[in-house]
Amino acid sequence: MMLRTGCLFIFLLAAVSLRAQDSTYADNGPVKVTKDSRIDILIRKQIYINTLAIRNQPGFRVQVITTNRRNDANDAKAKAMQLFPEYRSYIDFQAPYFKVRVGDFKTREEANELRNKLLNQFSGGVFVVPAIINVTPGTEFD
Repeated sequence: MMLRTGCLFIFLLAAVSLRAQDSTYADNGPVKVTKDSRIDILIRKQIYINTLAIRNQPGFRVQVITTNRRNDANDAKAKAMQLFPEYRSYIDFQAPYFKVRVGDFKTREEANELRNKLLNQFSGGVFVVPAIINVTPGTEFD
């Protein structure tokens, strides 16, 4: 019984204090918010940074070599970059293999065009593989 009375007293005290706070602010009228103009500058800057960001999308890359030697992978990447500087080259490590992949293509057909050009340059097989690719905002998917 004592616990019930104590809880009831605390509840009534809380209700009275909430009512007192409510009446304090009711007499002051509407609240005026003043925004710092630098916030708009920060918002525009963040929008600009977001548009420059590279986005990850599913797509395809051309795999030119799979090896367990890092030096061979680095050599293959350098060769791919020298032959086709307009495409980005990547080394993916999936233990125990290093895989050198070239390009960021939305479709398999686009990747096949580069694959056909790379066939004579790399021995051991050149394949089109699905991958998460980097897409710049100008070439983003619809």
